[in-house]
Amino acid sequence: MKQPLLAFNDKGIYCSQANVYLDPWRPVNNAIITHGHSDHARWGHKNYITHHLNVPIIKHRLGDITVTGKDWNETFTINGVKFSLHPAGHIVGSAQVRVEYKGEVWVFTGDYKTEDDGLSTPYEVVKCHTFITECTFGLPAFKWLPQQEVMDEINTWWAQNKAEGKTSVLFGYTLGKAQRLLKHLDTDIGKIYTHGAVENMTEIIRNITDLPETTVITRDTKKEEIAGNIVIAPPSAHGSVWIRKMTPFVTGSASGWMAFRGARRRRAIDKGFVLSDHCDWEGLLESIKATGAEKIISTHGYSDIFSTYLREQGYDARTEHTQYEGETDETETKPNDAEGGES
Repeated sequence: MKQPLLAFNDKGIYCSQANVYLDPWRPVNNAIITHGHSDHARWGHKNYITHHLNVPIIKHRLGDITVTGKDWNETFTINGVKFSLHPAGHIVGSAQVRVEYKGEVWVFTGDYKTEDDGLSTPYEVVKCHTFITECTFGLPAFKWLPQQEVMDEINTWWAQNKAEGKTSVLFGYTLGKAQRLLKHLDTDIGKIYTHGAVENMTEIIRNITDLPETTVITRDTKKEEIAGNIVIAPPSAHGSVWIRKMTPFVTGSASGWMAFRGARRRRAIDKGFVLSDHCDWEGLLESIKATGAEKIISTHGYSDIFSTYLREQGYDARTEHTQYEGETDETETKPNDAEGGES
């Protein structure tokens, strides 16, 4: 039997011909990294290759690593295998990996979304024979509204809270979602304050793209200063001692999971906004069709259901287990502010 160009093993997605792993979850010698979330970019690899916009992000998160940055569509060859990185549109610096050997082309998406968020490099269709796709939101129930509509809703919510003398506390993951929210908040309403973890990552992103002015909350920040303004914080800050300084406050969460009835109530959130950095159902199907691929491998998310549907549509579709989390359920946050997977 012919060995597949990319194979899944206990360390990650492996290209044996090049001796390279894609987003490995265990330490390896050579790793190509799609983006900076902690379930895809892990510490311990000997050599990292990623898009140059992602280099400062993973250095900030992982520390002293050996990393090489590549441009979009730049081809680099390892033992006869051609690799290139293409925009995934998930977060800043997020990439799909195109792998070609002897005329056979595979694409690994990492995490991706097709809507241009005005912050990340927009998603690019890459033609291939085999397409490895996440399906975090691979159910017909998931259908996103345009970003502008959601941001209008968020800004209206903030303005109303301010009129009532309340501070708006909006939760979003430290890397990706927080900066997307910042980019589109209406600063005519008031000032934007940030949790320290959000501010630290935002300072890295500021070197890549323009973002509005923010003020980090410190021990010296007075409650009166914050009143009526908006605070961007990671989900892990909810229910913490830190948030008491915002009283009286109203909480909101920006996540794809807010599309589920009861999600806001389970998280004890006052207001939910359906905003995800992943494809919805239609986005996944349209992306797959556009690649021209006949073989589809579904990874994290509703992979079994999604693959079954694809087979019914005539695709050669199967699932593979990975340690990627897609968009984690925010009821369980991590010590690192739940950066893995995004929402």
